[in-house]
Amino acid sequence: MRAADTTTDGDPTASARRPRNDPGQYDDLADEWWRPDGAFAMLHWLAAARAALVPPASRPDALLVDIGCGAGLLAPHVVDKGYRHVGVDLVGSALRQAAGHGVVPVNGDATAVPLATGCADVVAVGELLEHVPDWPAAVAQACRVLRPGGTLVLDTLNDTALSRLLAVAVAERLPGVPRGIHDPGLFVDARALVAECARYGVRLRVRGVRPELPGTLRWLARRAVPGRRGRPTPAGRAPRIVPTFSSAVLYQGRGMKDG
Repeated sequence: MRAADTTTDGDPTASARRPRNDPGQYDDLADEWWRPDGAFAMLHWLAAARAALVPPASRPDALLVDIGCGAGLLAPHVVDKGYRHVGVDLVGSALRQAAGHGVVPVNGDATAVPLATGCADVVAVGELLEHVPDWPAAVAQACRVLRPGGTLVLDTLNDTALSRLLAVAVAERLPGVPRGIHDPGLFVDARALVAECARYGVRLRVRGVRPELPGTLRWLARRAVPGRRGRPTPAGRAPRIVPTFSSAVLYQGRGMKDG
């Protein structure tokens, strides 16, 4: 495979010489992870929203397992909650960055997590399941490493026509959004996900979420102005992820494991 190209205006997200959902794209875009207005900007917003679902640690040495941790974007939002933060990912370049942000890196596949059964007080699975060809196997692993009474938090894209339209056909035409990062054939039906979690004793509740509109419009306007792309969003002005009435596109889940 050829490495992804970059455009002449310096936008590294217009690459797309790799197949859709190719993990190699994350190596191509490795410098983008910690740029708040970079290619992974929305992952920063989602990490903050996911962290809000994580309860404070209830015991010493509590463990948070972050499956598909990427470069550790969740870390700043949970650092004060009292967990030892372990991140599992396939992409070495991302794990090296995660380690620099206080995450204990573990190289591993989401469908074969190399951690002990019942070791985790919290398992976070953020923006991962829609990238896994066998997402039920990843759910099984997340539930396996979660101890009884532990909390599972996740977010993913729903398997609907509206989701495929907005997350791929529309989003990939926006400035700064990576092309080909998603394969819409892998999106995850919310009802099927709830049922799969229930098989392993995790009672998952889901709700729709979306970027709040005013902040998103301001962010897009900044991206569209020549010379402003790449400048950081002013403090406190990054778009927030907020609940919405429909889970047809993007949704969060939170559940506790029986026992």
